[in-house]
Amino acid sequence: MRIHDIDPDNRPRERFLHSGKEALSPAELLALILRSGTPNLNIIDTCNHLIAEHSLEGLADLSLRELQKIPGIGQAKAMQIAAVFELHRRIRFARNMNRKIQGARDVFEYMQGRIPDESKEHLFVLFLNTKNRILSHESVTVGTLTSSLIHPREIFKAAIRQSAHSIILVHNHPSGDVQPSNADKQVTSILKKSGDLLQIALLDHVIVGNDDWFSFRDHSLL
Repeated sequence: MRIHDIDPDNRPRERFLHSGKEALSPAELLALILRSGTPNLNIIDTCNHLIAEHSLEGLADLSLRELQKIPGIGQAKAMQIAAVFELHRRIRFARNMNRKIQGARDVFEYMQGRIPDESKEHLFVLFLNTKNRILSHESVTVGTLTSSLIHPREIFKAAIRQSAHSIILVHNHPSGDVQPSNADKQVTSILKKSGDLLQIALLDHVIVGNDDWFSFRDHSLL
C-alpha cells in the first residue's frame, strides 16, 4: 500500500497536525523525516521494519553502511537517520554541560553517549567548580587502568589549567561488571593523596557499565 492510499486522517502528517507529535508512533515520526518510500514499500512500513528489526535505540548505533543494507534505505535516508540521532546526542550533551553533580547517578547520566568505543576501557576526568558544576571533561587514557599508565601530574595539570575546585574520575568496564579491580583501587588511592596535597579534592571515582555504576564514595572507599 502506498502512503497516498492510506486514509488521509491516518497519515502521519495529518495526524501530527490534528493530534500533535505525542500521538504519533516512533515509526510515524521517523516517516515524517524520511518522507518517501519505494514503489514496493511505503515509508511507514519501511520505518516499522527498521524499528522492529533494530529497535529505536539500536538505530542510533548503526553506521551508514549498516543502515543502507535495510530495504528502502539508500545513502540519503541513511544520512537523515544518522543526522537525527546526532542532533539528539548534541542536545543531550548541551543540556548536561555545567550540570550540578549531586551523586554518582548524575555522573552516570552525564557520561551516557560520551564513551567513543565501549569495547575498550576509557578513563575520563570531570572538572568541577566550587558549586560542583561541571566545567569540562577530558579523556585521559584508553586501556586497563594501572598506576604506571596514570600519572597524577597529567590529571592535576589539567585540573589547574581548568581552575577546577575538585575532580571526579570516571571509567567504564567493557564487561559490564562495575566492581572495582585492585588496580582501580590503587589508582584511586594515589590520585586522592595527590589531590589532597594540591587541595584539589577527588570527590569520587565512578565505574560505569551499560545500565549500572559503582561509586567509590558511596562504598566508603574514598
